[in-house]
This record gives sequence, C-alpha cells and structure tokens, in this order.
Amino acid sequence: MKTLPLLFISLALLAGCATSKSGDVYSRDQARREMNVRMGTVESVRTVALEGTKSGVGTVAGAAVGGVAGSGLGGGKGQIVGAVLGAVVGGLAGSAVEEGVTRKDALEITVKLDNDRMIVVVQEAAPGAFRPGERVRVVSGTGETRITH
Repeated sequence: MKTLPLLFISLALLAGCATSKSGDVYSRDQARREMNVRMGTVESVRTVALEGTKSGVGTVAGAAVGGVAGSGLGGGKGQIVGAVLGAVVGGLAGSAVEEGVTRKDALEITVKLDNDRMIVVVQEAAPGAFRPGERVRVVSGTGETRITH
C-alpha cells in the first residue's frame, strides 16, 4: 500500500501539466503576435468533449507503481512474474487514468461571420459563455482560432 501515495502524487502532477484550450487563455508563444479579428453572430452552441492527453506520463507512472506493487507477490520467480504483470496492468491503468483526468468539457460554437460565411470553433467550456444571437469576436492567428466577447 506504500505505492498508493506515489500514484496520487503522479496524478496530481499530471493534472497540473494539462494545458487549457479556453478562449480566455493564451500560450506564451501567442503573446505579442498579431492576430486577425472578425466579427460575427453565434448561430448555435453545443456541448462536446475534448479527449484527454495521451503523453505517456500516465503509462510510465502506472507501470512503475504496478511493477513495485506486483513485485511484492510470491517469492523468487513469482516476484519477477508479479512485477512484470503489475507493470503491464499498471501501465494500461495509468494510461486510462491520464486520459480521463485530462479530458475536458468543451463547446462547439457555430458563428455566422459578417461576410455571411459560417465557421465552427471548439474550445473549452465556460458555462453560459455564448448564446445564439450574441455578437462575438473571432480571433485567429498562430494557427489557432478562438471565440471571445
């Protein structure tokens, strides 16, 4: 059971590494760069999910915890087999936990631009952030587009 705190520490670090895909958060690389602004009207808003990250951190952390936990089973060759099986099962579980912990709610926002062109942007959800009929800014640059007020 000494491995359980290690798993929780790993998960806390993993959650702290998650990046935001909110319309209100800019990366350091986006600072001081020119961006284009278009105006439009929200046509519809739909709740969607952003899949979680699959960086491998969860897999490695889970394998380490599972390997240590599995090595405590049996004796001799049983410990080796237990460690290997524990690492495999722990790695699979850690990968699933990483994806689940970093999964986010998001909004699919359909906007009719002032030039009558329709676009859709998906970004992290902010409850009640956008409503159909609302005027918004569509900010584009550095390969990303976001919807803001």
